[in-house]
Amino acid sequence: MMNSDAGPAIRADGLTVVRGGRTVLDDLAFEVPRSTVTGLLGPSGCGKSTLMRAIVGTQAKVTGTLDVLGRPAGAAPLRSRVGYVTQSPSVYADLTARQNLDYFASVLGLTGAARREQVEHALADVDLASHADVLAGNLSGGQLSRVSLAVALLGTPELLVLDEPTVGLDPVLRRDLWNLFHRLAAERGTTLLISSHVMDEADRCERLLLMRAGRVLADDTPDALRSRTGTETIEDAFLHLVDTARRKEALR
Repeated sequence: MMNSDAGPAIRADGLTVVRGGRTVLDDLAFEVPRSTVTGLLGPSGCGKSTLMRAIVGTQAKVTGTLDVLGRPAGAAPLRSRVGYVTQSPSVYADLTARQNLDYFASVLGLTGAARREQVEHALADVDLASHADVLAGNLSGGQLSRVSLAVALLGTPELLVLDEPTVGLDPVLRRDLWNLFHRLAAERGTTLLISSHVMDEADRCERLLLMRAGRVLADDTPDALRSRTGTETIEDAFLHLVDTARRKEALR
């Protein structure tokens, strides 16, 4: 298991992104503990993808403090330690699933038996062994998403940042992927930050960051959020927090 006593996996303080004159992320402050599955939930357009790009170092015009695995976000040494899966699958359609993984493993500097082992292990993790030699262009949308996830698993990253990885997947595959996420955290010490706009996935997370309009409304466990808001579901807790935020905004 990876080291879990070196501070949080992600720490943000005063994190702000302004794009085109609009504040997309507004003075965020939060921490993501290591070796946990943390959900980043909120409606489309609330800033989830921008925050994830900032964490992996691909977002421009970021101000404030954002540390990832003890280093500034985007620092060169983090490239092999952080895996990132975007909403759109980023693989080559004219290569098979296995060839895609072999290519990206070579980019990471893996060679020989270690490279072959990593590729086969990643294929097995996402349950794609039976489709390993199918061209990516002939795979379904859900299978393509799993190829992208397998690529992110190469090199056993310490942090996985997954932008809505379960969108469009059937219930069985969604369940299997969430089981995989928790195994990665428990058995390998991987930290996972997983975005979603589907509130019923909240209870699959150990911690939650709830976002609205570029701000973090809450940073807590699902049980604590329900208890604090006096609600039975995370969706109701989120709506309660939104209503509270609106009332405060109206008084300004």
